[in-house]
Amino acid sequence: MAQIAGVYILAENAHGLVVVDMHAAHERIVYERLKAAFSEQDQLPSQPLLVPHTLAATAVEVATAEAERDTLMALGLDVAALGPATLVVRSRPAVLPQADLTELTRSVLSDLQTVGSTRVVERTRDGLLATMACHAAVRANRRLSLGEMDALLRDMEATERADTCNHGRPTWRQLSLKDLDSLFLRGR
Repeated sequence: MAQIAGVYILAENAHGLVVVDMHAAHERIVYERLKAAFSEQDQLPSQPLLVPHTLAATAVEVATAEAERDTLMALGLDVAALGPATLVVRSRPAVLPQADLTELTRSVLSDLQTVGSTRVVERTRDGLLATMACHAAVRANRRLSLGEMDALLRDMEATERADTCNHGRPTWRQLSLKDLDSLFLRGR
């Protein structure tokens, strides 16, 4: 049975208590889905927006969006300049329907500005996908329903390398019954 903890999911198994970092776990799940979707077509499927999303942008962000248009399209983001200080997003990666488009776009543009040319981007694609996954993952202090927590735990079971997030941090820890007994001074 999972419980609400704000940042963590607490679950019980036959061995004791499992503490799951919900953001880190969801980030790994989203990252693996992004990699799989990208591998299938060498680009991420995109979802056109019914209402284009506009955001204020710096001159560097506008220039990066224009210079890296093909790369952005391959990542499922149709981003274009709407003016010298405004960008418009016309599609999003289909596998990230809940992502904050402003944060996602800014983060990807920042990575693209740092990375540079398209050939380098191809070599650092996993890093870009990791950035996208981080911004699409559930945030700490978001209250998940019991159904959402259960789905996250089931998705972890079906995801490769679900024991660490994209940054190498653990996504869960097991506290054995012996560990719990010692915490509460039982058996002394």
